[in-house]
Amino acid sequence: MNLSILIPLLNEEESLKELYSWIIKVMQSNNYSYEIIFVDDGSTDDSWNIIESFSNENPNVKGIRFMKNFGKSQALHAGFAKSQGDVIITMDADLQDSPDEIPGLYEMITAQKYDLVSGWKKKRYDSVVAKNLPSKLFNWAARKTSGVELNDFNCGLKAYKNVVVKNIEVSGEMHRYIPVLAKNAGFGKIGEKVVIHQARKYGETKFGMERFINGFLDLITIWFLSRFGKRPMHLFGAIGSFMFIIGFLAAGYIGVSKLYHMYTGMKYTLVTNNPWFYIALTTMILGTQLFLAGFLGEIILRTKSNEARYKVAREVNF
Repeated sequence: MNLSILIPLLNEEESLKELYSWIIKVMQSNNYSYEIIFVDDGSTDDSWNIIESFSNENPNVKGIRFMKNFGKSQALHAGFAKSQGDVIITMDADLQDSPDEIPGLYEMITAQKYDLVSGWKKKRYDSVVAKNLPSKLFNWAARKTSGVELNDFNCGLKAYKNVVVKNIEVSGEMHRYIPVLAKNAGFGKIGEKVVIHQARKYGETKFGMERFINGFLDLITIWFLSRFGKRPMHLFGAIGSFMFIIGFLAAGYIGVSKLYHMYTGMKYTLVTNNPWFYIALTTMILGTQLFLAGFLGEIILRTKSNEARYKVAREVNF
């Protein structure tokens, strides 16, 4: 199978029929063998009934319905697990991503041998203050932190080799950083393609300004996980040990200094009257706690269970 078109969605009943017809037109004009996977992330409108109607008339249309809203990352994770195409294309359901971009993305994966190609909405139709400027700042920080040179991490229109989506773990709200996850998994050939960004035709955006705040927090998380996720003791243990040794040596110096003053008959004060004693004690306590944090992190890493992060209510055509 050439293509898996993966579409996570939430309450997009108005745009689904137009999007479906557009994708089918592109598939037929290029003679692709394909599957379209809609992942309904807990919609409360008529989205699922529309998806079922598509699947009844076209066996290439498949659907996954979550029991409630679990988030876009979980929807992508579920779709990736089911995808069978040689190339997987992800796109949003709000018609802001153009299906006409699919052949170009497919060509970059198959002919130019990219592992992953991310869309770049160079010309946007969103609010400059509410979305464009925060997005530029966010993408700059993501580039500097991750080392992945992309201009638009958050673009939903991306193409992947099948092997890539089968070897990355998308959780929480990490869908923004799938290229970083792919790089950390060993897939180094990551490209970018300028794509058309269309103004939203129906409904309202499901994401507000809080996504940028969450995005920066997730960026810190993924930076940490990429470097110390498999070995937390290397960070916490090293810092904790260093702090404990510094505190222990400082406390030892204070104690030896008092004994020396007592032995020579010089004036001295109680150790507990010396403020540096409490600084040294605090440093030792913090060092011990950091060491224990690293130790517990290692234990959790080795005993964690792969608990499902979402619950599926129904599936069609799988």
